[in-house]
Amino acid sequence: EDQLQEERRSRALGNNNIILLTDSYKVSHHVQYPPNTTKIYSYFESRGGKHRECCFFGLQYFIKRYLVGEVVTQEKINEAEEVYRMHFGPGTNVFNKAGWQYILEKHKGILPVRIKALPEGTCLPYKNAMFTMENTDPKCFWLTNFLETLLVQVWYPMTVATNSREQKKVILQYLKETGDPSLVDFKLHDFGFRGVSSVETAGIGGAAHLTQFLGTDTVASLVVARDYYGAGCAGFSIPASEHSTMTSWAKDNEIDAYKNMLEQYPEGLVACVSDSYDLYNAASKLWGEQLKAQVMGRKGTLVIRPDSGDPPTVDLKLLELLGEAFGFKVNEKGYKVLDDHVRIIQGDGIDYEMIVKILSHLKENGWSADNIAFGSGGGLLQKHNRDTQKCAFKCSMAVIDDKEVPVFKDPITDPGKKSKKGYLTVHNVEGKWETRCDGNHDFETDVLQTVFENGKLILDQSWEDIRKRAEVNLDDL
Repeated sequence: EDQLQEERRSRALGNNNIILLTDSYKVSHHVQYPPNTTKIYSYFESRGGKHRECCFFGLQYFIKRYLVGEVVTQEKINEAEEVYRMHFGPGTNVFNKAGWQYILEKHKGILPVRIKALPEGTCLPYKNAMFTMENTDPKCFWLTNFLETLLVQVWYPMTVATNSREQKKVILQYLKETGDPSLVDFKLHDFGFRGVSSVETAGIGGAAHLTQFLGTDTVASLVVARDYYGAGCAGFSIPASEHSTMTSWAKDNEIDAYKNMLEQYPEGLVACVSDSYDLYNAASKLWGEQLKAQVMGRKGTLVIRPDSGDPPTVDLKLLELLGEAFGFKVNEKGYKVLDDHVRIIQGDGIDYEMIVKILSHLKENGWSADNIAFGSGGGLLQKHNRDTQKCAFKCSMAVIDDKEVPVFKDPITDPGKKSKKGYLTVHNVEGKWETRCDGNHDFETDVLQTVFENGKLILDQSWEDIRKRAEVNLDDL
């Protein structure tokens, strides 16, 4: 029992040991810099990618979760020494134990680095710096890029926020053309919890989505937004069925399953998956005839969910059947809108491209975007990687022998990987963003703000301010 508890304690320690949260090869880098190096200055940016405009979000989570306070202890140093001894082999002398001991003894276990960053929620074109990092103690020059592995994971919430924002632009555009743009906040619902790689991924990615929309079924995102950004309740949901709760009634009793939903939720929004057997029969006969009076008598809206087939084809046919059964009106923009008691949500196969296909198909056939909402799982939180927006963290300046040395890469085999050099500052001049470097920096007008320095969170950014910065301006579409 004692051994089991010790193993559990060790595993828990390792998951929170900053000395182990890096790539293996970085452990060896402290002796690879030029002699008399005293500063390494690096930056993070999106070098390009799928979307031209990026929404910066997520750094504060990583700072609060992993960097704030006394994060280096003797116990963690000892653990790391043992892990790396086994990992690299005895006698390799790779682990920089002396450097970590120095941080423990000189800085009482806090990290002597400074991070400057854009205000979270800022939206700007790719190829601009989003944050910079540098050591504040000359003896800890090796620490800056040791932390790269952890902090580059900001690519994930930034990419999710960016992708959700681009989907919001598409939905807003179609609402602007065919319906009511004020409905946008609940048009893209997060169904992604089960489809991601970890609970932490769900929390971080789900919170990133909530910078753009208000609908989610990913409870972990509410916790991240609350605990790391001070949000009250960042997202909302409604009662909804799944196939197990419908098919457990058996096919012959399908209508009883639907009737139970109406009886259990007599008011407000309720969503019901209806393709367990025959979606079109469910829409026209079961919902549209046998249960029509109950649907129309509710103080709220029934949201019917298809979950199979070709989404543009299925959604159009479903709207046509519901229009015949429940009626519709033609709005002032000339597009059909179902009776307010009925709507649909497409939750299968949804990503940026599919939303475009569905909304364009519905518009071409005279239906307003008001009629449909979307639920997205893998396409929202999982179908991304660091190259989606080509995120990178690069050293741009070093101090060697008391001289500032511009640092950069410029591979002839890939000009897109050319990096910036020197100090970097970011500026918004009359609505146009630019990153100044190579001696052209200007710290006086720099938008980058110090958010972390020497173990302390300097700037605690609120959820409300982040959402305001991340808003899409309808007039800019």
